[in-house]
Formats: sequence, C-alpha cells, structure tokens
Amino acid sequence: MATKTVTVGILALQGNFAEHAALLAAMSVQVQYVRTVQDLEQCTHLIIPGGESTTISLLLASTGLDAAITDRCRASTLSVMGICAGAILVATKITGKNPPASLGLIDITIDRNAYGNQLESFDASLIVSHVDRPVRASFIRAPVITHVGKDVEVLAMHGEHPVIVRAGNVWALTCHPELRDEESIHRLFIAS
Repeated sequence: MATKTVTVGILALQGNFAEHAALLAAMSVQVQYVRTVQDLEQCTHLIIPGGESTTISLLLASTGLDAAITDRCRASTLSVMGICAGAILVATKITGKNPPASLGLIDITIDRNAYGNQLESFDASLIVSHVDRPVRASFIRAPVITHVGKDVEVLAMHGEHPVIVRAGNVWALTCHPELRDEESIHRLFIAS
C-alpha cells in the first residue's frame, strides 16, 4: 500500500508564516505557501499562523480561501492548525472587541488578546498529551479559550485555560511553539 504524501500548507497572506516554514524545513517536511485556492489544492495540511486576525480574515474572504478551507476541512480532505490569530479564526465563537469573521471549524469560544498587550507576552513550559517531555511555547498578545465543546480534546493547559486543543482534523493553539523551535506539536499535527 502506498503511503500518503504529506504537503503542509502555510497560509502566507499575513503573519509569521516564515517561522513555520523554517521549522518545517528543519523537519524535512514538504511545504507549500498558500496564497490562492490553487495553492491550497496541493496541501494535505494547513497551518493558519499568528498575525492580525481581522486582516487575515479579510484576506481569506477576498481570495476565496475561506470557503475553500471550510469545504475541504468539513470533507476531511484537509487538516487545519490555527495558531494564535489562526486559533481565533478556526473557532466557532469569538469574543472581545471587534471580532473578525470566523471559519467556524472547531467548537471553542475564544477571547481575543485576553492575555493582554505585547508587553505582557511570556514563555511557558507546557505538559502536552502525547508528548513525553515539557514543550516550550511563547504567548504573544494571546487569545484565551474560554469554552470547549464536548467533542474537543484538550491537549495542554496553562493555568485554568486550555491552550492546545483538537477535534478531528482541526487544531487550535493559543501559543507559538514555532518561535521556540519546538517541533513536537507540528509532528503530532502532521501525523493526524
């Protein structure tokens, strides 16, 4: 039986997509920058990176990528991992000031910038299910997951809040493991 070729797309409309590309290159993973629906068609997985969630949301709509991502994700032909701003965009409900349009892919409620401003950013060591050692990650103007649906698996907590969750082929992270050259979460995602 032939093994499935994995191509990880990185949404490259705005945000920290280059950091994900560098991490995946170090892991010898095939990467595709995604700026168009045609780019997305080449991908088995998609990372929606951190950045400015409203800007990314508007760019997704203007390129038609919002519908393409949603359709493929719901058809289970694409796995999606939203990180920070990306986590906001994959949530079914967004709270906070001026919430952007959501893709509505995972049953979570998320509060934008709930950890505070840029000066209140921090690093943390996380205990993550399916990883046999602590994982370092950065929280930068991070959102907070305030509610998870019954079919959502919580993989890591920070204090009282889930920070890494998944449901089927959709993942949401409120932290940035890629900024600490941490491969373990990306490896779990690619294997899913």
